[in-house]
Amino acid sequence: MSVIRIASRYAKSLVDLASEQNKLERIKQDVDTFQSAVSNREFKLMLKSPIIHSDKKWSICKAIFEKSFDEMTLNFFQILIRKGREVYLPEIMDEFMVKYKMINKITSVRLTTASELPSSTVDAIKAKLTDAGVAESNIDLQLVVDSNVIGGFKIETTDKLYDATIAHKLDNLRKEFKGNVYVSKIISK
Repeated sequence: MSVIRIASRYAKSLVDLASEQNKLERIKQDVDTFQSAVSNREFKLMLKSPIIHSDKKWSICKAIFEKSFDEMTLNFFQILIRKGREVYLPEIMDEFMVKYKMINKITSVRLTTASELPSSTVDAIKAKLTDAGVAESNIDLQLVVDSNVIGGFKIETTDKLYDATIAHKLDNLRKEFKGNVYVSKIISK
């Protein structure tokens, strides 16, 4: 079975159970905490390691998360670790966030620019995205500054990409000149 399918099934189970018990927001906080813990390379490698026994993995997770996690989340982790599915925990938590955002109609948008944008511009972009129907009213905006963009901006959602960067336009121009037989013969002479 594929990782995506496994992650989706377990995430759906956790979302359904959390919704049923009115704990969705609390479990989401636990998932956020877990995702920041997984950014630690050693912790992630420990979860993925076939050498470390599942009892040891559970005791480590319990020691780290017992005081801050909800009992439901801890029980969910314990079941996964007991079944040998702990290697999929990062993917399951990512899929949980996807399902959480779908339930709450939150659209993830990544905005890449060459320099920092003032908050008024960011608010205007959010309003335009909502008005255009690209995003729901709840937007999870991730701002990225990339000097390779040169100028302009790039907006990425889960299923759309709008690239209005100067770097993209220069690349398209370069491809156009490369494919133009007449110009390439003039340049080669």
